[in-house]
Amino acid sequence: MPATYHLRVAGLERELPLVEVAPGLAIASFVILGDAELVEAAAPEIARRLPPVDFVVSAEAKGIPLAQELSRILGLKRYLVARKSIKPYMIDPLVTEVVSITTQKKQILCLDGKDAAAVCGRRVAVVDDVISTGASLEAVEHLVKSAGGTVAARAAILAEGEAAERNDIIFLEKLPLFKSAAGRPA
Repeated sequence: MPATYHLRVAGLERELPLVEVAPGLAIASFVILGDAELVEAAAPEIARRLPPVDFVVSAEAKGIPLAQELSRILGLKRYLVARKSIKPYMIDPLVTEVVSITTQKKQILCLDGKDAAAVCGRRVAVVDDVISTGASLEAVEHLVKSAGGTVAARAAILAEGEAAERNDIIFLEKLPLFKSAAGRPA
């Protein structure tokens, strides 16, 4: 049985397995894909803290359920997803590169040209499940700004490591980084 981290968020509790992502560095693996109960509990708490926005945008893939639920709560008809690859149906996509703590390799994020046109002149909330290094968040922000949108808010269910000290993001709970899979906070 791997070491775990006990998380309390939005009135719920979860045991998160500790996973080594680099030599001597482990994270508590927080995956909201499939956890409808957690998304439905966390989204209203985040929505209450958001300023008025016209769109919610998230990077593919783990932030998508949160973007969906926030959009529903806020009465928004659409949310947008920055995809990890250019799809054949995309017309004039905006593209940027990112290296996140969980992928640890260079990847692209792209926004379909029609989605880019939709955010032009609009206020956007950039959301994700967890903000750690902030690299994915910054990449999505770059896409929004390149499209002419304004980033009105940055939000996540959890802020990990140094991100928890930032005052420019909305989050519900802190998540520590760990020195090893043995479970010692970094």
